[in-house]
Amino acid sequence: METIERYIYAVTQKLPHSQRDDIAKELRSLIEDMLEERVQDGQGIEEHVEEVLLELGEPRKLAEKYRESKRYLIGPELFDPYMMVLKIALISTGAVIGVGFIINIILDPPSILQSFISCIISLVTGLPMAYGWTTFVFAMIQFSAEKELNKTTKKIKQGWAPSDLPAIPDPKGQVKRGEAITGIVILIILLVIFGFSHEYFGVWFFEDGKFRKVIPIFNEELYGYYFFFIVLMFGFGIIKECVKLIYGRWTMKLVLFTTIVNIISCIGLLFIIAEPAIWNPNFMNQLIENGLISSGSEAYNVVKVIWEKTTIWLFILWLLALVWDAVDGFLRVRKSK
Repeated sequence: METIERYIYAVTQKLPHSQRDDIAKELRSLIEDMLEERVQDGQGIEEHVEEVLLELGEPRKLAEKYRESKRYLIGPELFDPYMMVLKIALISTGAVIGVGFIINIILDPPSILQSFISCIISLVTGLPMAYGWTTFVFAMIQFSAEKELNKTTKKIKQGWAPSDLPAIPDPKGQVKRGEAITGIVILIILLVIFGFSHEYFGVWFFEDGKFRKVIPIFNEELYGYYFFFIVLMFGFGIIKECVKLIYGRWTMKLVLFTTIVNIISCIGLLFIIAEPAIWNPNFMNQLIENGLISSGSEAYNVVKVIWEKTTIWLFILWLLALVWDAVDGFLRVRKSK
């Protein structure tokens, strides 16, 4: 029956994924047994469904009884996605820093001690930073959700009824966990790379088969200032994917939230590209000085055009991706109706 399935869904959605299937089966069996005790020869089952569900109680309270332990670091309902994202953040941060260390010792073996020290420093600063920001993000989500939770609690105190159960979302409107998790991983990796390994972005110069240096595309003197806006872009993207993961289904509220976050990300990118000082002002000259291209040659003109158009194309691609993200969410809401 639909009411029973809605009740089971409301209970299991507040439990860890690893427990949901087993508890759903157990709860369904329990409800069937309770109904059988109240009816004879299968007559009038529907009349007793509400009575059984009222006896079991409000889904949130029943879910708390099923939990293996009470965990309130972030909040019971957010603790599992919090732990998942925290693991992703710590593993991604450690992996990127580790890969950077390996690249360093491959390119410059004599500096292995210095590279090792830099790696340790990056881990000591990067891992706590990943932990702190992940906790901060989920604390903010918990705080913003507190008002809605208080409304629900107030309504429960006034009297809960099975008719208050939310409908089971259409599969077409559900947020795919794999997509949200992939988005979080990619954004965290990019954020760590830009934070700890931005010096690798550029043209790698080799001489006599040996690595010499990287001709950077970023202005090293001003990079620290612009890094704040880079954190703004990727950080809000991570928050957006976390909210998708927690929410679990597309609604107009989630589409609106996604649109607002995407606008903030675009503003962050606009601050970066509004002043071209983020780019290495001597990039073209350094290519010429190292003999990679010749001034006035066809290759020089091609590289110059690409270099000058990089900013605008970067913004266009970023804008298209963010617009499609919001549009895709809106279309999924429409399809699920």
